[in-house]
Amino acid sequence: MKQILVVLACLAAMLTVAGPARAESSNSDRQSIEQAAAINTQLAVEYLKQNNLKAARTVIDKALKQNPRTAETQMTAGLVYDRFGEDKKALAFYNEAARLGKDNPEVLNNVAVYLCRKGERKRGEELFQRAAASPLYKTPAVAMTNAGQCALEDGRPKDAEQFFRKALTFRPDQPDTLLALAGVTHDQGNNLQARAFLQRYLAAAQPAATTLLLGYRIETALGDPVAAGQYATRLNREFANSTEAAALLQEQGAHP
Repeated sequence: MKQILVVLACLAAMLTVAGPARAESSNSDRQSIEQAAAINTQLAVEYLKQNNLKAARTVIDKALKQNPRTAETQMTAGLVYDRFGEDKKALAFYNEAARLGKDNPEVLNNVAVYLCRKGERKRGEELFQRAAASPLYKTPAVAMTNAGQCALEDGRPKDAEQFFRKALTFRPDQPDTLLALAGVTHDQGNNLQARAFLQRYLAAAQPAATTLLLGYRIETALGDPVAAGQYATRLNREFANSTEAAALLQEQGAHP
């Protein structure tokens, strides 16, 4: 953080000195201003991490005046104004970030996360798919899983399942995706598939309380009390004070 501030101070001093007496080219001036904008954008991110919203807004506003033509600056402005609860401004910045960063899958994924959170789920899913399709994107499975969660929140489990399955074509052992598929197939009554997805998940990751409760529900639905009991025992042993353990107790009472 101090290093960024030092660079910013040096750059500000350079721009201050660069008056009419200096014969710098307009191209050099433009590059200096763009560099200042990039630094202010980085500062805004650091201030956000520190929850210093006032300082974040001050420096991102400076960056926007210096160079509003980068997706990173527009997206950071969206982050800042979202934290202030100024939805219209935040959405405008995110939309501009998507326009400027149409070939940047990281930008597209981040904008899509915002859109889905704010209820613009169809457009968010479209951007997730564009991000996943980019050969530059290192984690397409994450983007497709995000698209699935977006569809699930929109009440479209079948669409969500398709997105999740697509995610597995990129990374078959993606834990979040396997768990999501176990949940969505269980909710649709496809418990044999749900069992298979959950078993694949357990081979790739350590379970949480929610995972073990899901396993109990799947096996109960399949009529396998032994397997269900194994999940129940583990849930009570490893997460005895969890809300899932309390829910399990109620469900066991309903299905003695």
